Amino acid sequence: MNKDFWIMEPLNGLFWIVTAAFLLLLAVISMLVKDKDQKTRENVLVGMCLVTIVGFFIYKYFLSIDPDYDELNAFMGGFNWWGELPLHLCNINMLLIPVAVKKRNVPLMSFSFFAAPLGALMAILMPGSRFSGVSLLLPRMLGYFGTHYMVMIEGMALAAFCLYKPCFKELPRTILTVLCVGFTIFLIDELLRITGLYARANYFYMIETEQNFLLEIFHKWIPYPFLYTMPALGILIPYMLIVTAPFEIAAKIRKKNED
Repeated sequence: MNKDFWIMEPLNGLFWIVTAAFLLLLAVISMLVKDKDQKTRENVLVGMCLVTIVGFFIYKYFLSIDPDYDELNAFMGGFNWWGELPLHLCNINMLLIPVAVKKRNVPLMSFSFFAAPLGALMAILMPGSRFSGVSLLLPRMLGYFGTHYMVMIEGMALAAFCLYKPCFKELPRTILTVLCVGFTIFLIDELLRITGLYARANYFYMIETEQNFLLEIFHKWIPYPFLYTMPALGILIPYMLIVTAPFEIAAKIRKKNED
């Protein structure tokens, strides 16, 4: 097979094959748990997250011994375990979902359904120079895309497993949860910097834009850490409304049929 086939770029052939494979995985697991009780469905989703966490740290180990990655990551000071924790918006679901479903915390499930998968999707579509232009079969590439796809489908599984149903009345609490989680991550960034554990800590991009073109625009408007991310709500809120609308319509149709 052509070597170029294994180079995954946004929206190329391999991208669609990999995306379809993970969506098929979600569909198969959803069918298998469809008739199971809620506790079983919760346990299956928690198990998926635990597998992802194990895979995540195996992937990070391979990054720690990858000289090419260390060179590409030189602008961030090279590999540092304190900078590689699952605390970014694109991968935090593997930690939050087990807590959310076991505590049956609706606002946290809502955050995990809306915000985190969107972050994972952005990471897949905009992988950056450290994770583009090389074979998907490299350990760092398998780890990067495997982690983000799993985080994305785990967020989707909340609805697919009927553990969470999006509704308009929950969206204000979802927004508040986004702000609370974001501010908590901002404090973690500051703590890592102050203690010297990782001087470039920037989870959720709360302190530095790292040349992200959209965050650069927001930073020009509001040149303060954490606060400059607030305009992103102008994107998140319409997205949540659009995604929630079909669930609300389906609920109304079911109610009408029952009446």
